[in-house]
Amino acid sequence: MKKFNTFTNLLLKYNKVHRLSGAKNIEDVEKNIEDSLYPINFIDFEKVQKVVDIGTGAGFPGMILAIALPDVHFTLVEPLMKRTAFLHLVKSSYGLQNVDIITGRIEDVEAFEADLITSRAVTKTDFLIDLSKNFIGENTEFLFYKGENVYEEIDDDLDYEIVKREKRNYLWIKSIHKDDN
Repeated sequence: MKKFNTFTNLLLKYNKVHRLSGAKNIEDVEKNIEDSLYPINFIDFEKVQKVVDIGTGAGFPGMILAIALPDVHFTLVEPLMKRTAFLHLVKSSYGLQNVDIITGRIEDVEAFEADLITSRAVTKTDFLIDLSKNFIGENTEFLFYKGENVYEEIDDDLDYEIVKREKRNYLWIKSIHKDDN
């Protein structure tokens, strides 16, 4: 967690004024960091070169993963300027070369093929996949950080795995068409 001290301090400082996140103390921020990093345990990020994080917010999970995985390129998309200003501050504080930050909606971002599309607490799974259509390639996978209702959002066409950790359900979609295996 030492690697994330700068992030934690910046978030707690700027969160007081700008309300960037619901995390109000060190313990809250550390829980969000651990939540963001947990998928490193089951996703092989050595095969991932480009990640798009939809609705990054204050950096969970996109910025946290970018700090932990400097060899992977992350495009963080967030519509609120105050949050992207914060993300730029974090990027410069860490000297990150593997991060692009876009202020805007995912629908307006120039298309490119991503290896992994992530999102945490943004919207329902089918809508996230639809929003992601300009970034989906033949081998694109998805990692959606979901709550208890994840099972209500699963489509029969998805090749997926749900990894449960406490109240979090990590929905790892390996293919949006089962027949593609």
